[in-house]
Amino acid sequence: MLSRMLRRGRSWLLLSLTAMACQRAEEPAYSPSLSDVPTEIVEYVVGIHPLHNPQRLMEIYGPIVDHMNRYLPDARFKLEASRNYEEFDKKLYAGHFAFAMPNPYQSVEALQHGYRIFAKMADDENFRGIILVRKDGGIRDLSDLKGKAVAYPAPTALAATMLPQYFLQTHGIDVNRDIENRYVGSQESVIINVLLGHVAAGATWPVPWASFSKQRPEQAAELEVKWRTDTLPNNAWVVRADIPGGLAGRFAEELLALQDSEEGRAILAGLPVSRFEAADAETYRPVRDFLVKFSSAVRPLD
Repeated sequence: MLSRMLRRGRSWLLLSLTAMACQRAEEPAYSPSLSDVPTEIVEYVVGIHPLHNPQRLMEIYGPIVDHMNRYLPDARFKLEASRNYEEFDKKLYAGHFAFAMPNPYQSVEALQHGYRIFAKMADDENFRGIILVRKDGGIRDLSDLKGKAVAYPAPTALAATMLPQYFLQTHGIDVNRDIENRYVGSQESVIINVLLGHVAAGATWPVPWASFSKQRPEQAAELEVKWRTDTLPNNAWVVRADIPGGLAGRFAEELLALQDSEEGRAILAGLPVSRFEAADAETYRPVRDFLVKFSSAVRPLD
């Protein structure tokens, strides 16, 4: 009886193993496909020159980078702020940024460091210098600035430093002898220095002044725009030459189409600018011409 049960057990096990072998023989062998291999998404650093302090800049320009991550999902974009103009310049000229929005002077210089211009801010009428004073500061004429301090964000700030210095130099103030030039690091710092009376005047440009006036109207009311300079082409967008052409093209398409959607218009309203528009190196010929005049009349540029 026991021997019969053992024989039956061995027969059942043999049949089971045979069936499993047949089933495996019928199934195709597994081989990995491309869909099984995770695709590595490349991260691209986006830089904006210090229009605002780092926190404010991230708040204002972060939505543009978020938009690119949403509509260009095969790439990853990361916004990186810089503490000041000097830090931004070093990163830009070292090729650290894949995409960047420098000021026009930095954009012209970037052409020599492996970048090309593909777009710009519109509203060129806003790209000018403005000189702020306290309403109760006793500054009525340009001659009142002689012997006093004037604040600027940085030597390489085109609208907020170079244009105002050229304006002063060509309107009777010797920038290198008649006044003390203080470079205070950011647009907001310029405004605060004037507000607190640390300087007799401060040079900035309309965008940060409009932002400050909206956020702090009571303090802005203590100041006034005393002088305005001529204009130049607005801030440019540049891309590093080694970035794939297809990606650079799609980035440009999304940027130039922001004004065509409700989401995009909300982003632009926060900057504020009406739109971005196509541009190239030739767009900035007036900037190159101005830099020649500035270097001759005011100070040499590195």
